[in-house]
Amino acid sequence: MTAVVDVVTGAFSYSGAAIARQLQRTRGHRVRTLTGHPHRAPAGNEIDVHPLDFTDPTALARSMNGAQTLYNTYWVRFPHHRCDHQVAVANTLTLFDAAARAGVQRIVHISITHASPTSPYSYFRGKAEVEQGLAALGIPYAIARPATLFGAGGVLINNIAWLLRHLPVFAIGGRGDYPIRGIHVNDLASLCVDLGARSDSVVVDAVGPQTLTFKELVQAVKSAVGSNALIVPVPGALLRVMSRTMGMLLRDKLLTSAEYQAMVDGLATSDAPATGRTVMTDWIAEHGPELGRVYANELNLHYRSPTPQAARGAP
Repeated sequence: MTAVVDVVTGAFSYSGAAIARQLQRTRGHRVRTLTGHPHRAPAGNEIDVHPLDFTDPTALARSMNGAQTLYNTYWVRFPHHRCDHQVAVANTLTLFDAAARAGVQRIVHISITHASPTSPYSYFRGKAEVEQGLAALGIPYAIARPATLFGAGGVLINNIAWLLRHLPVFAIGGRGDYPIRGIHVNDLASLCVDLGARSDSVVVDAVGPQTLTFKELVQAVKSAVGSNALIVPVPGALLRVMSRTMGMLLRDKLLTSAEYQAMVDGLATSDAPATGRTVMTDWIAEHGPELGRVYANELNLHYRSPTPQAARGAP
């Protein structure tokens, strides 16, 4: 019997890699990836590698011929050089159109909680535009909407830990009482694979069982890594300046103004039923010894690789 073939964008990146593992190990599916990082393919991997080249829609469609489901993790976290959220929207819709022409039977797309065409934030507006384009495509689809991800290889908690290990003071904006409801990357992958096995079109918030305030999250990481840093509340405007300054020193973007304000506005949480099982503070406590040992540079990860591409990324 011929194995089912699925396509995963970014199967050597964070959420894409978790989805690819789930498809291979729990479903026995063959995985084909569209990636801007072919050099990340581990030796001996069984994933068929194709370029994620939005300038060649014909090649994109050809790369998806014979596939049953497309799992899309492509996005950009923040505007950088010529790549902004509108470019990411256009790229994603090009990808979806190519999937339709290739005869893909279902698309599972990772979006964001509170995606809205009227959002004041381009990230959330762009995600909503992509969702609308997917719904209009005519292919059965599933949309998973995480607020934030955590797990091995993740950036947010790791870099909080790195800062707590290296700085005597950790600043949080305001009282730090804005809520965060993360989902473990493996729980997200399991959800996406389950959604891929359905036949209806559905939108689901992808959230774990625990909601923390940002201050509680930082305190949990501080305890797990044994940091003596003092957690200090500062005005949001000052936090933005401090984040930009630290980003310049690290040659990275730690936290954009839009990301901070979206958290303050409550967009990093959801009241939906839990779709993940992993408790964030339990995972942090278990993995404290290895958290923050190496800083995870987002710009190096997505834009300074040996094979740069105009627009790429993953949530």
